[in-house]
Amino acid sequence: MAKRIYSLDVLRGVAIAIMLFLDGPPDKIYSILEHPKWAGLTIPDIALPMFAFTMGAGAAISMSKREPTTKKILKRTAFMFAIGVLLEMEPFILLPIFSSDFTAADFFEQAIVHGRLFGIIQRLAITYALGIFFARAIKNSRDILLTAFLLLTVSSMGYHLYAPVNSFDEAHNISQAVDYIFPGVNHIYRPTHDPEGLYGCLAGTASVLFGVLAGKVLVDDSPISNKIQLFCAAGSTLIIIGGVWSEFDIITKKLWTTPYALINAGFDFWFLALFMKLFDVSTLAKKISQPFGALGTNPLFFFVMNNAFLTFLYILPNGDINNSVYLQLYWNTTQGLISTEFGATLFCAIWALLWLPIAEFFYKRNIIIKL
Repeated sequence: MAKRIYSLDVLRGVAIAIMLFLDGPPDKIYSILEHPKWAGLTIPDIALPMFAFTMGAGAAISMSKREPTTKKILKRTAFMFAIGVLLEMEPFILLPIFSSDFTAADFFEQAIVHGRLFGIIQRLAITYALGIFFARAIKNSRDILLTAFLLLTVSSMGYHLYAPVNSFDEAHNISQAVDYIFPGVNHIYRPTHDPEGLYGCLAGTASVLFGVLAGKVLVDDSPISNKIQLFCAAGSTLIIIGGVWSEFDIITKKLWTTPYALINAGFDFWFLALFMKLFDVSTLAKKISQPFGALGTNPLFFFVMNNAFLTFLYILPNGDINNSVYLQLYWNTTQGLISTEFGATLFCAIWALLWLPIAEFFYKRNIIIKL
């Protein structure tokens, strides 16, 4: 088994902490903590590409010891994808239990005819598989970097060739066109697009490959100071390139555009360098960061459990989302405290913090549940 790298666990934990914090806001929160309606970059927009980056880095560390077989890659991909689909199906599985008004015909219509096929876990599954297949086949770091930029270029060109006049219009773009072909208009998140649709996997895979490059550096024998300098330089370069590219493409998570992938990868290299520097010189910093390290050892487990539990509490007690146990908890605790935004944000923070003791329990007993 490949040795765990603590700074990478913390980076992974930060990504999951953001997801836990912002997964189910009960009311309006501060705008910097909300996804932009279409274009832009806010705090929650860094979480998913950060996790994709850490998946690539973790895979590279593991591959330095033993390459995964095609069967193992496909098995994990299928397992992750199936979990993602089950998360999408969970409301329709629970509703017949808690709501007498929800019929078998409703289940068929909402879960089968109009059920969403893609989601966050499914996006991670696909980009993980593509990224690992590329990394396993190419091996050379320079060629992996070139492959990442090739994927980003193809992704960018697709938008401009499909709609030369307004390439990133919400109601008319190549990502939407691909969604309409597969999985089809009945199975996407919104009528206009799916933020985890198939076309975005091109740039999403590039995010994984940038992580692979980071993982290759983490396992080499060079001094830690050299690695930190390299990560700082790589991060700065990618952010500059992403900024220049944003003159031609918008920055948006909804489509996982090229500048969005580049700027986030730049931030990820910076964060990794920062954590390596802090933890190398300060035991206090390492101690303070331990909750994130604990989350980062079982990231997908906590993400899945959080989603599943949130859905359960939104269905209780009678299938009425507007009168759910989750909202009642909010109404009876922090709602309206100082302001709507403050109360809802504080509730999200408390909700995320409740997972930390469980993460610590797993961490101290070396319990790792790999999804």
